[in-house]
Order: sequence, then structure tokens, then C-alpha cells
Amino acid sequence: MHILIVLAHPDKHSFNHAIAAQAAATLKHNGHAVILYDLYAEGFDPNLPAHEIPRNATLPDPIDNHCKQTAQADGIIIVHPNWWGMPPAILAGWVDRIMRPGVAYEFVEGDSGEGVPVGLLKADKAIIFNTSNTSAQREKTIFGDPLERIWKNCIFDLCGVGDITRHMFQIIVTSSHEERLQWLEEVATIVTDKFPPRA
Repeated sequence: MHILIVLAHPDKHSFNHAIAAQAAATLKHNGHAVILYDLYAEGFDPNLPAHEIPRNATLPDPIDNHCKQTAQADGIIIVHPNWWGMPPAILAGWVDRIMRPGVAYEFVEGDSGEGVPVGLLKADKAIIFNTSNTSAQREKTIFGDPLERIWKNCIFDLCGVGDITRHMFQIIVTSSHEERLQWLEEVATIVTDKFPPRA
């Protein structure tokens, strides 16, 4: 299987990078091919220009490559911190430019965009790993855990992915080295559960 990992954190020493590295290593150990996009490292431009909005727009080569890899992936893993209840702007921009009509979803004939689209992604499984400095109870009771709705309902379910797993690691700022090692073991377990070793 070809699995796409999209990482969005500006600090290469972050725990998000450790999560992405653990996920990639686990996938490779299980016999899967891995494509890792580190959005900050590659300088991904999150700004969607007007001329890219039409379905048949001509896309720059880097954007076109992201679109093709996303469309062809058998599974997708997203790794990012919880910033203001949202993904970092660079990842939100990646969704804007890559999860586009003809790649991630399509409206049925006769629908001008007012209806419910049909998901096009080949991937049938997605994992979202998040980090946060907010307690789980406060996240749910005060903020309503908006990332849950964003990734599960607004993005992946709409784009045709049926099996969606999201896991939040918290609280990062006070976590010990031992806790982080345990969390990385959880990453490996979750990844292996969804993308087991090839027979």
C-alpha cells in the first residue's frame, strides 16, 4: 500500500516530527510505501490563487504532484498541533489547494455546487494525530473539540474516506520523556492496526 503522511509543524525538533517519523518507520516496517510531505520544510505555499479555483485549472507542478499523490494514496495520515482549535494555516491552505474538485470530491451532473458532493479519494482509511496543551476535559466541554468535526465530518467523510481515526496527545508542554516514548508506542500501535503488515 502507498500511504501519504502530511506533517505541519515549523519546528523540526517538535513532537509532531517524532510522531511523523514513528508513523513512517512503522509503515515501512510493515511493508508499505511511504510518501511524507513536511509542509514547512518544503516551503508549501498555502495561499489559493483565484485562477486555481476552477476544476479544470492548470496547476503548478508542486501542487499537481501533491494532488496526484493524495488522490492515489491507499491511506492518509495527518500530523499537526492544535492551534486555536484549528490546523496550522499552512495545513488549512494545503486542504484548500489539494482537496479540490476532481481530486478529493465531485458534484454530480446537474449540481452546480449547492448539493452534497461525492467523495473521490482512493484512501479508505485516514489517521489524524494531534498534539495539544489543553486537557481533554476542557477541550470537549469548553471548546467542543472542533478538530474532530473538521477532520472527520468536514473533510475526510465528505471526500469518501470511511474509516477515520483521530488521536490527540496531551498535554505536550508538561510531558516527560517517558510519556513521549509511550505515546510513540501508541502511534506505532494505531498505525499497525490500520495498516497491518503485508501478507
